[in-house]
Amino acid sequence: MKMILFRKFRVLILMVFLIACSMHIMIDLLPRLERRAGGSCSCPHGPSEEPRDRAEPGRSSKHTLRILQDFSNEPSSNLTSHSLEERPEAAHRPGPAGQSRGSRGSPGQGSNPRPGAPAQGAAFTPSFYPNWLRFHIGINRFELYSRHNPVIDAMLADLAAQRITSVAMKSGGTQLKLIMTFHNYGQALFKPMKQTREQETPPDFFYFSDFERHNAEIAAYHLDRILDFRRVPPVAGRLVNMTKEIRDVTRDKKLWRTFFISPANNICFYGECSYYCSTEHALCGRPDQIEGSLAAFLPDLALAKRKTWRNPWRRSYHKRKKAEWEVDPDYCEEVKQTPPYDSGFRLLDVMDMTIFDFLMGNMDRHHYETFEKFGNETFIIHLDNGRGFGKHSHDELSILVPLSQCCRVKKSTHLRLQLLAREEFRLSVLMEESLRRDRLAPVLIRPHLEALDRRLRLVLSVLADCIEKDGYSSVVEDDMGPAPETAHFVNPAHTSRRAQKR
Repeated sequence: MKMILFRKFRVLILMVFLIACSMHIMIDLLPRLERRAGGSCSCPHGPSEEPRDRAEPGRSSKHTLRILQDFSNEPSSNLTSHSLEERPEAAHRPGPAGQSRGSRGSPGQGSNPRPGAPAQGAAFTPSFYPNWLRFHIGINRFELYSRHNPVIDAMLADLAAQRITSVAMKSGGTQLKLIMTFHNYGQALFKPMKQTREQETPPDFFYFSDFERHNAEIAAYHLDRILDFRRVPPVAGRLVNMTKEIRDVTRDKKLWRTFFISPANNICFYGECSYYCSTEHALCGRPDQIEGSLAAFLPDLALAKRKTWRNPWRRSYHKRKKAEWEVDPDYCEEVKQTPPYDSGFRLLDVMDMTIFDFLMGNMDRHHYETFEKFGNETFIIHLDNGRGFGKHSHDELSILVPLSQCCRVKKSTHLRLQLLAREEFRLSVLMEESLRRDRLAPVLIRPHLEALDRRLRLVLSVLADCIEKDGYSSVVEDDMGPAPETAHFVNPAHTSRRAQKR
């Protein structure tokens, strides 16, 4: 009798277990069946809205990821993303050949996509979003951020002061870089100080083995903004506590193991990279404070793919060989016949990048990137500027070869350069005033600022020779016509509807 009761009890336990398993399977399958049924109906909402309703309400990071995923999946969106910050409205910029992609206008002019139109990116961006997300939302086909976007200054403040919650080494690259994550889930690329501001690149160094300077990244952002390009993500200087803000918060064991105390009782580390990552090239604090630049991430590649393009005027990166453009004076004619340089404004954008690099003395522009979703009619992103501002006593004229070979420039760029050459708007003065707002000021020493004025005169001299030889209309391309509709990463109306639903 006891055996029978025992067997019945075991059967009962088994039945309860099977019922519980069946219920779990049904609960797991039900949402999938609902989604499948919802995908075939003519409901007003789209499949891309579904993940928002199912996400965990308590996880802020997942919430912001859902927002970006929704933006990326929106059919009417024309954007992609790579970092963790937001950007408001886009200004004007020229379009295909013979048409206008929008005008940057005069220095005092606003940057709305149409005269009288509101700044859509800013108008439809909820104020409770973190600044990095608002920065991402504002990226559009023509620029990373608009001229008078208030989010950018807030972004710079976040980069300089937000609490750092985790640190990891960035894979790839020749020199050590760290990925820092903030309390608001934003991220930035940290480049530590390797040289003092007074040190110049040694004359025997090849351009591809030069140090990457943290102050060059900061100065490049400010120069890009003064030139009215707005193609460099926000960069701010910061004094970082190597113990509390790097060693104690990193989960990267390879990085953690490289920390040590120097004979002078300073905290040092060297990480892992191709060059200058050893105890002989360790980064040491005073005693544990180190300067560095923090560059805001662009939207994540999973949400906003970027396309990498080989720079047509890429250097050989060889100790003895020369690149084709260095030996062929008609090289630009070949480039003009090659897509995407045979139409639109891509070639003119490369001329902008050439001027930008020459003013900094940056010889290391081997590739550039664009947002894939915008196609070929979009701006070039000016990333990785750490090898600029290395020599103030030398002007590397080979950087200007693309401009002298092609003899092409945008009218808006030409007018801006002429303005910055005038005494009342001198480039060096504007740079000094702009850099004064950074926490690591002075960012550039006086000789580097004076070199900017000298190099600007050389750029205008090359353009004057081109105009004298080929005529103004053949050299200067009018990009200042009426502005077209601005395509944003996010459809503002779509964003507004979702905000109302929440």
